[in-house]
Amino acid sequence: DRFGPAPVVLVGSVLATVAVAPFAVLPADAPVWMVQALLVAVGIAGLIVPVLPGLACVVLGVLVWAIGQSSTAAWVVFAVACVLAVAGYVVQVLVPGRQLSRGGVARRSNIVGLVCAVVGFFVVPVIGLLLGFVIGVFLGESARLRDRAQAWTATRVAIRAALTSVGIELAAAVTIAVGWAIAAFALAR
Repeated sequence: DRFGPAPVVLVGSVLATVAVAPFAVLPADAPVWMVQALLVAVGIAGLIVPVLPGLACVVLGVLVWAIGQSSTAAWVVFAVACVLAVAGYVVQVLVPGRQLSRGGVARRSNIVGLVCAVVGFFVVPVIGLLLGFVIGVFLGESARLRDRAQAWTATRVAIRAALTSVGIELAAAVTIAVGWAIAAFALAR
């Protein structure tokens, strides 16, 4: 509590303002596709810098586009985007979970890592999520194994699993964005 909540609130407010700023500078008569493209771009950026629910923002951008198009083809693109997003979320949980199991990381250490990730997100904005997860898994494995070298080996497995999880979500978001862009250009003709 050396700094208190003020820096966390300040950094969070700045990040939220930066994320929403592009929408504020759009003129009232801006084409709707700009808003849709910004939602998709902000969603992908939210995956790289974990501040916003990235994949959900990308799907929201496609939804706004489908509502504006109100054509069968647009709704099919939105449905495909939803299926890809759900598949991305499922694979994002299953693959890293399997990596953690094969790497011998205990479920309790994962839970400690997740709790520390949530705390880290609020204590050290932006990088605190990953930092908290790594510290939590290391502490959990150190307590379980009583050997720092083995705990660090298990922590490296957890880091790879966390990065795999982000990569899977990013791949799903980019796939949705590319599919949406192709459909948007095709339907604009």
